[in-house]
Amino acid sequence: MTNSIVNRPLDILRRFSVTIILLCICLAFALGSSDFFTTSNLLNVALQTSIIAIVAIGMTFTILTAGIDLSVGSVMALSGAIAAGLNVRQGLDPFVAIGIALLIGMLIGAINGLMIIKGGIPPFVATLAMLAIARGLTLVYTQGRPIAGLDERFIYLGTGQIMGIPVPVFIMVVVAIIAHIVTRYTPFGLHVYATGGNEEPTRLAGVSPDRIKLAVYIISGFTAALGGVLLAARLWSAQPNAAVGWELDAIAAPVIGGTSLFGGVGTIGGTVVGAFIIGVLSNGLNLMGVPSYYQQVIKGVVFILAVSLDILTKRRR
Repeated sequence: MTNSIVNRPLDILRRFSVTIILLCICLAFALGSSDFFTTSNLLNVALQTSIIAIVAIGMTFTILTAGIDLSVGSVMALSGAIAAGLNVRQGLDPFVAIGIALLIGMLIGAINGLMIIKGGIPPFVATLAMLAIARGLTLVYTQGRPIAGLDERFIYLGTGQIMGIPVPVFIMVVVAIIAHIVTRYTPFGLHVYATGGNEEPTRLAGVSPDRIKLAVYIISGFTAALGGVLLAARLWSAQPNAAVGWELDAIAAPVIGGTSLFGGVGTIGGTVVGAFIIGVLSNGLNLMGVPSYYQQVIKGVVFILAVSLDILTKRRR
């Protein structure tokens, strides 16, 4: 009985540790800057974080299977450029153009999955190669120049508001809810965790790990494409160098949120909180006048600490 009373607060602390860290960071920045807890700044944080959170949600699926997708930043740039190009150059309806761009993102995800499954290429190598290929295709398609002049309906997706809340935040919430339901309450979600936890018993149980892996890379390609479209809409143009380096944030958010790089452990909610930790850090450091190059160092240190904690937890298990 005594142990139960003692362990209950510890269990709560472990379960909500990432959220507690986020709240502590928010409190620290609130004390350091009077502008942090203003409505406009909090909405700005939510807007800045929403796109990377969407991409990180897709990344969570791949990491849960003990994989990784390094191509998401380049897929974002390529998908955003294709959507913008089809809308501006070919005059397609913006939603048709966006739909095609999302399909291309899913196709790239499928290619990643097939290289890993059929080609036997490690996920790190396969997706690193796709990073270079997709970025190169983006530069070829755009000729190294921004694509501007987007339809107003296209731009609205990145800059519009519903009841005072940015549209990308609503989209992030919808994606997060769907992903949470899929991972927690569907057979597919169970199979994702099982594949990452121990692949051989999963296969013996009649589940195809190859199909699961293919599916999660398609999901990652879709969320990366969606993030790229929203980024182009937010910037009012598709930039050939958009989302350079976003791979780090997309990987860091799930890991900081408790998703294990060894697979089989993690939650969508944790990923969203992890993304907000990254977003709040960037915003708070900007408000306090910390130079951007120092911010990169701080982000790197936070990522190392998160991975170290993941390794320590894996050893204890």
